[in-house]
Amino acid sequence: MNSPIPTDAAANAPDPTPPVASAETGAGQTAAQPAVGSQRALWLVAALAVSGLIVGGVVWQKVNGMQEILARQSAESQNNSAEAHALAKQAVSLAQETAARAAVLDSRLSEVALQRGQLDELIQSMSRSRDENLVVDIDAALRLAQQQAQLTGSVEPLLAALKSAEQRIIRASQPRLVPLQRAVARDIDRVKSSAVSDTPTMLIKLDELVHQIDTLAPANAVLPLRNADKPGVVASGPQLLTWWQSALQVVLGEARSLVRVSRIEAPDAALLSPEQSFFLRENLKLKLLNARLGLLARQIEAAKSDLNEADATLSTYFDANSRKTQSSLQLLRQVKDQMRTLQVPRIDETLAALATAAVGR
Repeated sequence: MNSPIPTDAAANAPDPTPPVASAETGAGQTAAQPAVGSQRALWLVAALAVSGLIVGGVVWQKVNGMQEILARQSAESQNNSAEAHALAKQAVSLAQETAARAAVLDSRLSEVALQRGQLDELIQSMSRSRDENLVVDIDAALRLAQQQAQLTGSVEPLLAALKSAEQRIIRASQPRLVPLQRAVARDIDRVKSSAVSDTPTMLIKLDELVHQIDTLAPANAVLPLRNADKPGVVASGPQLLTWWQSALQVVLGEARSLVRVSRIEAPDAALLSPEQSFFLRENLKLKLLNARLGLLARQIEAAKSDLNEADATLSTYFDANSRKTQSSLQLLRQVKDQMRTLQVPRIDETLAALATAAVGR
């Protein structure tokens, strides 16, 4: 591209045309003025054209630069768009994969939660079954011990069963069995503080009474005189007795053996014959043996009734002044007194607590 010529330099340049003679100046001056004007116009147009070309070149350069910039930006935008599209695809794929993994984790978590719930139910069921079995075993053991205590008349079997039940409950360490533990502790204290008679000792006393019946004398029995075989009690010595005193002593002894005066409170005892005395003794033995059987069978009321009848028979038909009769009555009344404390204490509180624990309330 040619360099443009400045308009001012063209205007100030020296005119190459030689000057016309002064003579012709006047005549040709009028004709030369239009030519100069047209020349100047041409130069002006040329300058304008050159200026336009220059401006156009500059503009074109700017346009080309802008196009290049736009093209570069467009290419970068396309590259960025492709990269963004690829990243978007990756993000979508990652999101789908994450969602799939989350769904799998949710399903596994649900399965784990379900399995844990089933395991908890199984553990609770096993715990309940263990507690129920423990309650059933303790209940059976205590009822059996109570029966043994009633049969033997001793609280030792019942006390041992209560202590064993307390230890088993403590080892179980279940809060729902705490009321049962408290009830067992209270019954242990109650059984320890109760006074229960010794049944074997009572049985021995009844057997002794049965053996003493044959040695007891009836109330209407004829007893030998006291000191009847000791005639020397009346006199101080044979040398001081005369023959008539000796004869009188013999006569008085014989008279006393023929007539006997005694006091009998019950008329039936006075009229009792020797044969009836035998049956009376046997009947009294049967009463004592029935009382013994009632004591073994824990039929306390029946045993007490038989002992009361035996006491009445001893007091009515046998000699109340005899030491053997008094000893038998004393032994019989000791058995009757011991029977008042023969009742074995019950463990109703523990049994009620066991029933409550069995139903799970």
